[in-house]
Amino acid sequence: MSALFEPITLRGVTARNRIWLSPMCQYAVDAQDGVPTDWHLVHLGARATGGFGAVVTEAAAVVPEGRISPQDAGLWNDAQAGAWARIVEFLHAHGATAGVQLAHAGRKSSAHAPWRGHGTIPVVDGGWEPSGPSPLAFGDFAVPRALDHADIAGVIAAFAASARRADAAGFDVVELHGAHGYLLHQFLSPLSNDRDDEYGGSFDNRARLLLETVDAVRAVWPDRKPLLVRLSATDWVDGGWSAADSVELSSRLAGRGVDLVDVSSGGLDPRQEITLGPGYQVPFARDVRAGAGVATGAVGLITDPKQADDVLTTGAADVVLLARAALREPSWPLRAAHELGVPVEDAPYPVNYTRGAWRD
Repeated sequence: MSALFEPITLRGVTARNRIWLSPMCQYAVDAQDGVPTDWHLVHLGARATGGFGAVVTEAAAVVPEGRISPQDAGLWNDAQAGAWARIVEFLHAHGATAGVQLAHAGRKSSAHAPWRGHGTIPVVDGGWEPSGPSPLAFGDFAVPRALDHADIAGVIAAFAASARRADAAGFDVVELHGAHGYLLHQFLSPLSNDRDDEYGGSFDNRARLLLETVDAVRAVWPDRKPLLVRLSATDWVDGGWSAADSVELSSRLAGRGVDLVDVSSGGLDPRQEITLGPGYQVPFARDVRAGAGVATGAVGLITDPKQADDVLTTGAADVVLLARAALREPSWPLRAAHELGVPVEDAPYPVNYTRGAWRD
């Protein structure tokens, strides 16, 4: 059996294989107050029928002002939870574990959807004032309002409230988005956080918001369900968040009930210089797994079934999360099973696709 098709159990949840759909923003809500639509059902459902072991939604904002753009999905109210529940039901019906990524965009919020423009949408044009750890802008975006202590407490409470709604909607897994230059990452990096209170300065202080958010979510998220955190392992900018920082933080996350660290990189600073190549982020996942003693997910130009299988067999990660490859090919796991010689009975084919269901 290929390592890719071995089930994985985290707490009381077992995913049928180790090929997971990475969260990817779809910007498809189109100003319907964060409620996921049929687009999300079809987009995510196609990957469930395509054989992915776990399907993780795009970033769902925990408050309206935490959206990246007005077109983002959310999980800050019960209407959104009800719409997600319909999608979760479909994912479960087709064998996939259902995960949701909870997020707050911080200083990168109130932005145009990628095909609609660049930068911050002004309030007069339907945007809102972005916020962050410090009044430091992301490139040419608007300067954010610095969050005060009451604001920070509200952010933590919002993540916990969204986790409760995720449970009510039937999600099996919650992932906190601490990567790609969004709010939790902004507090971590000295490039975006120059506070002089208990949430800034030292490593311990910059990590405080994420750790307190983990504690608040873990307190309301059922013990039998796993909690994940996505980190940017490095900012790819001198003086920023580093790979060594990520190993240290991941060790602390594991001690607070985080079951897997989804290891990505970058997104915080436009000055980043990234050397791209197949599997370019896999070494970060390997270092976190070895140094922090926590399960990891690997991402980053993983496109070939043998390449993905090697990530697992060499001990670099426990799961692989596909993004662009999954957009190009919703049934990537089914092709991988064929190419790796997985018997039909052990592959995640929908019953509709099996020989007994074929009709000429």
